[in-house]
Amino acid sequence: MPAMYKVRPVHGAGVLAEHLPTCMYPLPNLHRGPSAAVSPQEEVDPSLQALESRQEEILKRLYELKSAVDGLSKMIQTPDADFDVTNIIQTDEFSPLTTNGADLDLMLGKDYGALKDVVINANPSLPPLSLLVIHSLLCERYKILSAVHTHSSVKSVPENLLKCFGEQTKKKPRHEYQLGFTLIWKDVPKPQMKFSIQTMCPIEGEGNIARFLFSLFGQKYNAVTSTLIDSWVDTALFQLKEGSSKERGAVLRSMNAALGKSSWLVGNELTVADVVAWCALQQTGSANTAPANVQKWMKSCENLAPFSSVMKLLK
Repeated sequence: MPAMYKVRPVHGAGVLAEHLPTCMYPLPNLHRGPSAAVSPQEEVDPSLQALESRQEEILKRLYELKSAVDGLSKMIQTPDADFDVTNIIQTDEFSPLTTNGADLDLMLGKDYGALKDVVINANPSLPPLSLLVIHSLLCERYKILSAVHTHSSVKSVPENLLKCFGEQTKKKPRHEYQLGFTLIWKDVPKPQMKFSIQTMCPIEGEGNIARFLFSLFGQKYNAVTSTLIDSWVDTALFQLKEGSSKERGAVLRSMNAALGKSSWLVGNELTVADVVAWCALQQTGSANTAPANVQKWMKSCENLAPFSSVMKLLK
């Protein structure tokens, strides 16, 4: 059947190739290298420029913050409560108290930020004299920021106990101190100590706190010496200070025998055992009735400034 009419063909050569698009819509090339030339038809997206500027500003501020933190890290060094100091005195060497001071970063761990305080709660009716003596000894070795406060649970505190650390009138910026030492007179059954308030469980008992604080001198003992020191500390607190008159007499005889062989209770250097035992004798009133070697030893203690300063508190 012949066609009713003729139609001119629309698929002539080059028609589709010239007019049909190759994609739905064009986008600028985001992967172009920094040295590639930008064609006049391609313009950088303003939102991309704003994002790049913001990123550069953030990187600049982070670099400045890092520089500031690095500067503080060289200026401020404070202890870390997560370090266990009970494993430090476990060598076969003995380092006397008269040597150079230990590195507190090594003893307590290294940390950056605000100065951390050794905070002790104590009852003013039973002042821990040994801790006051050790505080004075520490002040001779380190730069310590000391403070005394009164808790609301205590109605009144004697004036001498409020000034047990002396006058603290001239204070430097906190970062210039190596350690803070804060004593709070509080109604507690036994002394308590922390040096990281949020993360550390308290150390309780005058003897345990005294051992901890004395370890900051960095003295090193062998196992036998450490055992003797611990034994004398416990004996002074539980038998000499809190025991019966019969127990006190036995302890004084043992002390007299030990002090007949050496100048101090353990060896030829002052230890925490001497501090705790001397304070126990002062608080029990047994100092005047002590044997000859004990009397001589007590005078040796009192010739040291930290002991004589505590003597003033007892008057």
